[in-house]
Amino acid sequence: MLSYLIVCPLMFLAGLVDSIAGGGGLISLPAFLLAGVPAHTALGTNNMASAMGTTVSTGRFLKNGYVRWKLAAFSAVLALGGSSIGAHIALFISDAVIRHMMIVVLPVVAFYIFRNRDLGEEKQREPLTRAQEFLVSGAAAFFVGIYAGFYGPGTGTFLILILTGAGRMQVKEASGMTKVINLSCNIAALVTFLANGKVLYPLGLAAGLFCIAGHYIGSGMVVSGGRKVVRPVVMTVLALLFVKVVSGQ
Repeated sequence: MLSYLIVCPLMFLAGLVDSIAGGGGLISLPAFLLAGVPAHTALGTNNMASAMGTTVSTGRFLKNGYVRWKLAAFSAVLALGGSSIGAHIALFISDAVIRHMMIVVLPVVAFYIFRNRDLGEEKQREPLTRAQEFLVSGAAAFFVGIYAGFYGPGTGTFLILILTGAGRMQVKEASGMTKVINLSCNIAALVTFLANGKVLYPLGLAAGLFCIAGHYIGSGMVVSGGRKVVRPVVMTVLALLFVKVVSGQ
């Protein structure tokens, strides 16, 4: 029961943050580790819950027309391949390495958020050609997908920054594309971890329901223009988690 009390509220917050700016895994994965779940099982169960939540926000972005189908389908295929590769690599890494990677990941994500204060919102630039868009989005989906399958936290944030930066997409469009890629990564990694018995079904399903609630509310905030809360929320969470992993590992 203690595991549920730790994981479920944090999964709601993770879903809320992830649907707005990405990076929900920075909250959700440490939640499973904090609850005492073994590292590889935490990765698998986190992917299960995250996939449930991301499905909801992806559907909401699709409904509101923020996803271009051909570009999204192309990127999703590459994300599936990259994430599957990453998940298979993760199975060969020790629990201790996975747990301590947080100390490296958190400052890196924080640095990129500080360097990109508007998350692409204020930049008005000439859009890329169709071929360039496919190249940037496909490369991001594959290589970030490898990281997503291998570890995961910060995936959405990295995708948002790449798609609004190198991809020159508007924020809402980049958010929609990020959801499609993220969901593809979650599914590919989940299948791999399921096949290797690294998923706790009851905890994953419960956490997934809370994640769904967070994604639903958060994606509504993006659609309605509530992105101004993103950066302070993400930075506060990152700071708290960094203190936790440094003092508690």
